[in-house]
Amino acid sequence: MRIKLIFLAGLAVLLTAGTASGQQPAPAYGVLRTNISVHDPVMIRQDSLFYIFCTGNGVSMFSSKDMINWKQEKPVFAEAPQWARDFIKTFRGNSLWAPDISYHNGLYYLYYSASAFGKNTSCIGVATNKTLHTDDPAYAWTDHGKVVQSIPGKTNWNAIDPNLVTDIKGRPYLAFGSFWNGLQLAKLTGDRLHLAQPVESIVTIASRKKDPGVKENLPSVDNNPVDAGGNAIEAPFIFKRGKYYYLFASIDYCCKGINSTYKMIVGRSKEISGPYLDKTGVSMAKGGGTLVLEGDKNWYGVGHNGVSSFDKTDYLVFHGYSAADNGRSKLRIEKITWEKGWPAVQPRTAN
Repeated sequence: MRIKLIFLAGLAVLLTAGTASGQQPAPAYGVLRTNISVHDPVMIRQDSLFYIFCTGNGVSMFSSKDMINWKQEKPVFAEAPQWARDFIKTFRGNSLWAPDISYHNGLYYLYYSASAFGKNTSCIGVATNKTLHTDDPAYAWTDHGKVVQSIPGKTNWNAIDPNLVTDIKGRPYLAFGSFWNGLQLAKLTGDRLHLAQPVESIVTIASRKKDPGVKENLPSVDNNPVDAGGNAIEAPFIFKRGKYYYLFASIDYCCKGINSTYKMIVGRSKEISGPYLDKTGVSMAKGGGTLVLEGDKNWYGVGHNGVSSFDKTDYLVFHGYSAADNGRSKLRIEKITWEKGWPAVQPRTAN
């Protein structure tokens, strides 16, 4: 949820929609459900079970045998880690945003973000686990604390929406960012727990600014907080296929129910550091990006995607605001077809 830091209050309303008291009902752990309501989902498979991690109290987690019927598991954290609360004095509730899940060398790595409201007072943390199976005696999350942070007045980027990606030599990088100066890419240490470069040298890989030399933020629009400005891009996800790295991103506005304008764009590069060019050859760092999917009469907005591959099939995993359910956010999983080296996803009728 990118502009999350801006519309967190709106998200709370969406998550509680339909309850008479306005309070969110207790999660039905262990109950199978379809059409689950999520924001910012990522998906992975361990053995025969699929797992979704998404924005929620303590990081929400679902499991499924078929990618249709989902069981809500207990959250990753019973409460937000204390280090995040100490860093973000205005941290509200227990909601941790936009997780990313990956597997390496016997461990699952879960990156997550925490932020103050409407500020780039944000941080990304990481936790590891030997297994995702909650009934395994070895199931236990170990939190390793902060990976990167953003500080108003010092960093003109926002440390949320993490995505772990490796280059052809297996070296890890973290893509992240929302609004301000756009999406960033930073090198990580070999253990994937820390930055391997100074924050001053982190590079911007995508922005809605057509001139990256302009330091000023784009003017705030659509009731967006002034500090965040109008550079409406977030949720980077880099996917390697063939000779290209594909950078997916979400633009415009999420978390506004029937008024959401979220959509997904993509560019590609032969180098992990970019430049990521769209179909017309325009760099995503200069306002480029080829449309992947946007809202329609059935879905008001769609975005914050991940990409997962199972059994030689690629899937786009994201959330959409359903017109059939008064703009409520729903999990979407769609097969990707590749047309002349570019991803394509077919629109779907309402859920």
